Amino acid sequence: MEAVTAFFEVDRRLTRRTASRVPPGAAKVLSAVEECAESSKLWCGAAALMAVSGGWRGRRAAVTGLTALAVAQLVSNALCKRLADRPRPPKEWIPHDEVEDRPDSSSFPSGHTAAAVAFTAAVAPAAPLAGALCAVPAGMVAVERVQSGAHYPSDVAAGAVIGLACAWLVRRAPRLLRKAWLS
Repeated sequence: MEAVTAFFEVDRRLTRRTASRVPPGAAKVLSAVEECAESSKLWCGAAALMAVSGGWRGRRAAVTGLTALAVAQLVSNALCKRLADRPRPPKEWIPHDEVEDRPDSSSFPSGHTAAAVAFTAAVAPAAPLAGALCAVPAGMVAVERVQSGAHYPSDVAAGAVIGLACAWLVRRAPRLLRKAWLS
């Protein structure tokens, strides 16, 4: 029980520290990137750019990335959030007004982070440069979710794990299905 208490205390401290220590200019940049990522606009735009300019590899990376993103959103938002009804960080911990613009759904896990990481991790093997470029806003989205008071760091970490798992699954699914079919 002490380990759980210690875990939640670290989560609380990191949430309060992140929300209060990001400089206002950086917070505006983080919010702008998160707004672009809202409803997966940023990732759909990146996929369109890859599909148009990246040849067959770009099209494959775009389809894989969007598929992983969709699976991650289903797992995080439609499944995990319904099972784990965790409240958002208390408003009094967040020393700025961004806390007023957060969803009412469960805090656990971060669906924004799951989608961003899933897309990036699925794209990277087929299009390494695109994956590296997508990693920057994906990381910014993850930080913004804590900075804005929408999530605890553990919510963001869980979202990242879900995103990585979904990217792995989507990238491996054709081989796994082929193997199962031939068995």
